[in-house]
Amino acid sequence: MIKRTLYFGSPAYLKTENEQLILTNTETGELKTAPIEDIGIVILDHQQITVSQALIAKLLSNNVAFITCDNTHHPTGMLLNLDGHTLQSQKFQAQVDASVPLKKQLWQQTVLSKLINQAAMLESIRVPARNLRNWADEVKSGDAENHEAKAAAYYWKHIFPEFLEFRRERYGPPPNNLLNYGYAILRAVVARSLVSSGLLPTLGIFHKNQYNAYCLADDIMEPYRPFVDKVVVNIVRMNGKFLELTPSMKKDLLGVPATDVIINDEKSPLMVAVQKTTASLAKCFEGKQRKILYPTFS
Repeated sequence: MIKRTLYFGSPAYLKTENEQLILTNTETGELKTAPIEDIGIVILDHQQITVSQALIAKLLSNNVAFITCDNTHHPTGMLLNLDGHTLQSQKFQAQVDASVPLKKQLWQQTVLSKLINQAAMLESIRVPARNLRNWADEVKSGDAENHEAKAAAYYWKHIFPEFLEFRRERYGPPPNNLLNYGYAILRAVVARSLVSSGLLPTLGIFHKNQYNAYCLADDIMEPYRPFVDKVVVNIVRMNGKFLELTPSMKKDLLGVPATDVIINDEKSPLMVAVQKTTASLAKCFEGKQRKILYPTFS
C-alpha cells in the first residue's frame, strides 16, 4: 500500500488518539483525522502549527518522515525514526564495512541510471539526448571522468524554454524554487526508505559532507530526480514566467511520491519503487546481490 503524504498549511493543532492523527484547524474549528499507519510523509508549512509530543513519537515509530518548512514555505528540517529495522546493527555494520571498489561500482550504476533517465526526460519533451545516452555507456567505476557533470550541463541548458535563461542554482531564480521543493519531498521519501531498510542515511557512497546528515539519500535519489523535473516542466508550461510557489504548484509536487514509475519491469508508485531501491542497496552492502534496482523513466 502506498503511504499518504499529508500537507498542513494553515494554523492548526495536531495530536493523536486511538492510532489516529487528529487535526483541529484553529481558525475554523474544523476537525480531520487520518490513520497513522497510512501516513508516509507529514509536511508542516505554517508558523502557527502546534504538534503534540505524543503525535511526533507515534509518527516516528511508524517510520513517517516529518518535515517542517521555514517562513518562506521551503522545507528546512526533517525528523526520522532512529530504529527502522529489526536487524539494524547488522545492516549498519555491512554498510560501514563496504569497500571503496564496491562503493565506486554502486556510484557507477547510480550515475548510469540517472543519465538514462535524464535522456528519457529530455526526449519526452522532444529534446535530442543521444549524447546523454552515449555518456551513460561510457560511465566507469566511480564515474572517474565525471560524465554526470557533462550530462548536467547539457540537461539544464535544454530542459526549460529559452525565455527563462535557466541556470540550476539552489538559491537562484524560479523555477529553482520548484525544483528545490520537489527534491526536498523526494529526499524525504528516500531517507525514510533508507531507514526502514536498516541503513544510515548519513554514510554516502559518493556524497561526503560533514554537515550533511543525508549523504546517502542524496546519492540514491539521483536517478529519481527526472521524475520531479517532469512535474516542474509541466508547471512551467502552464504558468510561463509566473513561478512563485502557489498552493496548486505545491499540490502537483506533493503528488511525486504517488507518481507511477517502472522498476524491475513493473509499474509501481515512486514511493514503493524507492523502497525496492533501498532494499536492493542493503543487499549490495551485505554481498547478497551486485546491482541496485533503479526505476526507468517512461
